[in-house]
Amino acid sequence: MATQAPGPERIEIAPGMEICRVLTGLWQVADMERDGTEIDPDAGADALQSYVDAGFDTFDMADHYGSAEILTGRLLSRGADPKPRAFTKWVPTPGPLDAATIRAGVQARLDRLGTSCVDLLQFHGWDYLDDTLLESLHALAHLRDEGLIAELGVTNFDAAHFNLALSDGVPLRTNQISFSLIDRRAAGEMAKVCAKHGAHVLAYGTLCGGFLSDRWVDQPEPAEIADWSKMKYKRFIDAAGGWDALQATLRAAKTVATKHGVSVSNVATRWVLDQPHVAGVIIGARLGENMHADDNLGLFSFTLDEEDRAILEESFEATQPIPGDCGDEYRKPPFLTASGDLSHHLSEMPPPQTAHAVPGRPEETRVLTGSKWEDIAGYCRARRIGDRILVAGTTAVSGHSRAVAPDDAGAQTVYILDRIIAAIEALGGRAEDVVRTRVYITDEADVVDISEAHGRVFRDIKPVNTLYRIAGLIGAHKVEVDVEAIVRDG
Repeated sequence: MATQAPGPERIEIAPGMEICRVLTGLWQVADMERDGTEIDPDAGADALQSYVDAGFDTFDMADHYGSAEILTGRLLSRGADPKPRAFTKWVPTPGPLDAATIRAGVQARLDRLGTSCVDLLQFHGWDYLDDTLLESLHALAHLRDEGLIAELGVTNFDAAHFNLALSDGVPLRTNQISFSLIDRRAAGEMAKVCAKHGAHVLAYGTLCGGFLSDRWVDQPEPAEIADWSKMKYKRFIDAAGGWDALQATLRAAKTVATKHGVSVSNVATRWVLDQPHVAGVIIGARLGENMHADDNLGLFSFTLDEEDRAILEESFEATQPIPGDCGDEYRKPPFLTASGDLSHHLSEMPPPQTAHAVPGRPEETRVLTGSKWEDIAGYCRARRIGDRILVAGTTAVSGHSRAVAPDDAGAQTVYILDRIIAAIEALGGRAEDVVRTRVYITDEADVVDISEAHGRVFRDIKPVNTLYRIAGLIGAHKVEVDVEAIVRDG
């Protein structure tokens, strides 16, 4: 049986940056303010203070969570010691970013929070094919060096691009992603990336919008769902096998919960917290309504033993893996978000590369990146002739001169294939149109990492491929790739 619950666990995610392992998520502020009436800042700050008093002094919010930043700013203005931690996210409009826009985005967070430094600024980048994304992260790192940001994280990055950023020297501490008994993607490649770099996951969706709780054990599937959070996570449940799959998981969690005298929510959250790369879980709060602090404290009154984990893992057999990698639900079908299909939103993004007519050959188009070498050597990045697209040998170069991730061949390959697919899309093709790839590597020891990065894009497409080990490439490049594609109708 459970004993008297101790205070919340704490963890250091960076030198001098200690947080509560249960973060209070403020996304429901936006839901509460849907009718256009904002929460009174003092009343909101009072509600936040009740969490601080219970030991839950770390808050997570975003620029689009209604007035959440303003409410937290009012709390911070009261001068509590120790100061509560305020983590926020910046989700810019899709498209390339410049330094001025990035600085303005960070300054807006500072202004709304009423502080001179954001404890953790978490960045959401929409398009991996945009080769300015990496430079945007470095621009944020410069603002960290200036003292406007204490620590830097990202949100909804997949494992490959989280690794790319870290391998390129971006000082990321965290990646905020969905992770639960239903959505277990973060237990795969993401765990390996975190172990490799000493980074952490901040897990949201741990309770699947409240569906992973005693309330829903052996209950019928709801016919209608009113709040955004449940709309979102019902999509996750459907993708994982539907209501029957959820019930199998709930029954297993209930068995474990009964054994320890805790709630189903405690068991679901404890399973995520026990993953070695998870720094904390984010549990949503409806300010002034249900606090759940006592139940959350129950998290720290028990431990899951081998029998418990076996019971939970057996229930996973009734579920299906959520498609794709972490964060894919914001970038490709199925769009497992509260609003559903985001394709209309993403279609408004300007293409990362642009096709140009070929002088004297109106039936042909090409892509130029602006590299000085295109004029010096006389070549283009890619060229379309009829239904055929040819892409030049491509290395991992950012800003026309800087070698990306010089010590990580797998990360270089991820970056290279992003640039290649962007060029193909600019010329009217898709990754599925690729029929041949040639990969040139300098070190045989990199074969597995490079091949896994190649397989990440082409595992189902399976173009013809040739891999060459060569004496060397210019500069710090470990890999170069060229591609051919044939555009098909549809």
